[in-house]
Amino acid sequence: MMIDDRKLTQQELSKLLATEEDHFFDLKGKQILPSKLQESFVAFANADGGDLFIGIEDKKCKGNRLQPFSQKEEANNILTVLLEQTTPSVENVDIEFLQPSTGGHILHISIPKSPKVHYTGTGECFIRLNGGKVKIKGERITSLAYSKGSAPYERVGVDSVNLQEIIESRVLASYIERTPTALGMEKFLRKQRLLIEKEKKHVPNVGCVLLFDEEPQASIETRCAIKVYRLRTSDAEYKREHLAEMPATINGPIEELILKTILKVSELLDGSSYYEGKKLVSLRYPAEAIKEVLVNAVIHRDYSLNDDIHIRIFDNRLEISSPGVLPGYMTIENLYDERFSRNPNLVRMLHNLPDPLNHDIGEGLDTVRNELAKAGLVAPFFEQRGNAFVVIMRHQRIASIEDVVLQYLNSAPNSIVTNKLARQLSGEDDINKVKKALQKLRAEEKIEVVDPNASAFNFQYRKR
Repeated sequence: MMIDDRKLTQQELSKLLATEEDHFFDLKGKQILPSKLQESFVAFANADGGDLFIGIEDKKCKGNRLQPFSQKEEANNILTVLLEQTTPSVENVDIEFLQPSTGGHILHISIPKSPKVHYTGTGECFIRLNGGKVKIKGERITSLAYSKGSAPYERVGVDSVNLQEIIESRVLASYIERTPTALGMEKFLRKQRLLIEKEKKHVPNVGCVLLFDEEPQASIETRCAIKVYRLRTSDAEYKREHLAEMPATINGPIEELILKTILKVSELLDGSSYYEGKKLVSLRYPAEAIKEVLVNAVIHRDYSLNDDIHIRIFDNRLEISSPGVLPGYMTIENLYDERFSRNPNLVRMLHNLPDPLNHDIGEGLDTVRNELAKAGLVAPFFEQRGNAFVVIMRHQRIASIEDVVLQYLNSAPNSIVTNKLARQLSGEDDINKVKKALQKLRAEEKIEVVDPNASAFNFQYRKR
């Protein structure tokens, strides 16, 4: 392994000393026992990754916090424990020695988010939580493995479902009709890794039930339906009175679940509109973009979590919330570049169908971005909200805020615009961004204030 060695500027050192320890950042003194440091190392790898700096005391230290190694060799024992005694080894770790101007060496270890569950040399498992580490055992380790995709929940047996029910289901019959096989039903399922052996008999696993049970939502212990809402608001904190109708709960095996949900979302969007000022505008999203996001939500969600997929149609956006953090080494930053499937059997079985709902892994989000661009809308946004991954498609035009405001003012004589209306028109929620755009248009003498004596908060603008 290559270990870099570089000078540390005073500005960089000052920033390190000022930074608060958090979910992604930790400082340790050089006297720390390698076995204790390994706990933090494992915790970062099991969570979202992070940076360890050894040779700087934390802010609790009353004296000189900078206590670097005098020689790089002093850190050899630490590196041996972290790199060789962690089980399994953490891959793609970056290591460098930083040399402050006062001399010595600070050890910087950058730990990636790992697709595996890691243990210390004593067999203990930790995760990073906020600014500390938490030791986990038993079911929490199992849940961590499911969330990472290193132990696919889709392969867990479902004792409540009799294999014969699956073999006789219309869903499996339809699948076999479209993807013919010379194998008998049970052997076909076994070859596809959709059965597990328990007490000398074959039992359908979660993936099998999701695919071929006629009512998987009644058979699987965790919730796996889809709920669809139409909300008459653009506020994130919505209330019951904002519901256009009661949320629809959609059930069924995976393929039917996706198709029925696409129809329901289309129904709620069809004829749906919202006001841009006094102008009623149709709420339209490209069907292919909606389908791709929905398919990804269904096939890549964490089925070990007891929650449904939630689709919320707001006045200015569509949100699809899928249970589970991003699996493996996936992050919001590398979504378009990396590939990782939490439920490989589900992905493969659906992909084997003629004209499959899912294409090659990774194509989906590129399709979403391209289809939204064709419709003149901005690219999708992604968020991790607690234990859910959320895709947001905003009804926000690619045009700048300034262009949207001028287009509106040019569309009708005597029209006026406010900061609130400009936010509605552009889909931009940030008040200050819109304020700056309006100030820019004023400076360019393209718009003017209707009443200069009004408070700035109540300014109305018209075309100059």
